[in-house]
Amino acid sequence: MEVCYQLPVLPLDRPVPKHVLSRRGAISFSSSSSLFGAPDPRQLSQRRGAISYDSSDQTALYIRMLGACVVFKELFARDVRVRSQVGFEPERRSSHPYLRIDFRTLHTRLGYGSSSDSSGTERRVHRLLSFQRYLHSSRLLRGISQQIPLHILDEDYNGQAQCMLEKVGNWNFDIFLFDRLTNGNSLVTLTFHLLNKYGLVELFQLDMVKLWRFLVMVQEDYHNDNPYHNAVHAADVTQAMYCFLQEPMLAKSLTSYDILLGLLAAATHDLGHPGVNQPFLIKTDHYLATLYRNTSVLENHHWKSAVGLLRETRLFSHLPAEDSLNMERELGSLILATDISRQNDYLSRFRMHLDKENLCLSNASHRHFVLQMALKCADICNPCRPWELSKQWSERVTEEFFQQGDIEKKHKLEVSPLCDREANTIGNIQIGFMSYVVEPLFAEWARFSDSRLSQTMLGHMGLNKASWGGLQQEQTAVSEEAGPSATDAENAVAGGSSSKEIPQGSLES
Repeated sequence: MEVCYQLPVLPLDRPVPKHVLSRRGAISFSSSSSLFGAPDPRQLSQRRGAISYDSSDQTALYIRMLGACVVFKELFARDVRVRSQVGFEPERRSSHPYLRIDFRTLHTRLGYGSSSDSSGTERRVHRLLSFQRYLHSSRLLRGISQQIPLHILDEDYNGQAQCMLEKVGNWNFDIFLFDRLTNGNSLVTLTFHLLNKYGLVELFQLDMVKLWRFLVMVQEDYHNDNPYHNAVHAADVTQAMYCFLQEPMLAKSLTSYDILLGLLAAATHDLGHPGVNQPFLIKTDHYLATLYRNTSVLENHHWKSAVGLLRETRLFSHLPAEDSLNMERELGSLILATDISRQNDYLSRFRMHLDKENLCLSNASHRHFVLQMALKCADICNPCRPWELSKQWSERVTEEFFQQGDIEKKHKLEVSPLCDREANTIGNIQIGFMSYVVEPLFAEWARFSDSRLSQTMLGHMGLNKASWGGLQQEQTAVSEEAGPSATDAENAVAGGSSSKEIPQGSLES
């Protein structure tokens, strides 16, 4: 499990201990650097991590090293030399007990986070191995002979995954099955396949090693402890984005640059999601809320994290600096569009363009806006999937809501809307979400792209909404039947007769 440490900035006049300087991952960084400035190769050490620093607000230096996330705040001096050391005591942001709990450990099982760094590295390596290779190595360590040839099993698993990739444009694509077949590497495998399918690796002359490393690090930075906002969700959104890119209205108009940008945005749109929403971060005075001034907090975090990985892996270092900076900016524009609190703004603008029929996809800004809408649709398309898939996603996202509510109750916070498992059900949450968020968006998307896929999505959404309504009615009927029976039984035990035999006055008294 990756753990996040917030460390104080070392004063300039304090000598740095030798054991700090000798730690792997120590790095010097100048505060004069900017988010959109080209990184100095000398500033990138041999480490696993990312750098993201926005000098426009000069409030933080965000460094991840070896799976740890280190945040240095109030960095105003130039040429400050920063050294990371896990042994430092984290700063206390306020008196609230939650603020001493890192968001990466919110949903972690007790005792899971006590393992050493070496065991964490070992788990990450094992995840990148195929299931059968890991099983084979485990059997060898236990002295158990291998009865089935290893390569046959590997080819079988890889063969099934490849068969699924041949139908990656099918709206019924089962991302859960695909994730199992790839041993939890669905995001890496799917994104790499799509980039190759479009010929983008060759067209943009992407280094295969850098690309693979970038995708692996992206997948690693999703918190799989989250029931919903994890790497599987990112892979699902990427697959949905591919389906939208294949729509006739887009396929004939989008450039290779647009497609590359859309796929990367889909893969990184929830990067590093903590499993709680923005209001939670704001009311707990979380450092991310302070850093991004309570505005699109999570989306800014996802974007800056993605830029950090792009720069660390130097994926686009061979491109002109201006092109690389433009790609980072436009990537941020796409990711920021997924902020659900700005849904009405984007939807109104989309509806206005459709009413006036003035969307011109030969215009770069209009194409970018359509990409924003496509990513928004892909991000919340779960209610438009077939029931078997949609139901799983609904259960996952609701469980994540409820886990946040449990944390709020534990720390005596006001429980956020939809996060109280005692006052809400999956059905009523999903019906409300479909009615007020999903239906209006996909109705306008169907106006823009009146295709077979659009009608299929609307059809699935109608059926899913009816299914949740039916389940709600069944649960209500069962509750009503069980309620009087339970009451009668209790009264019979207490007074020897049913509640129907007790006079009204006795009940009131």
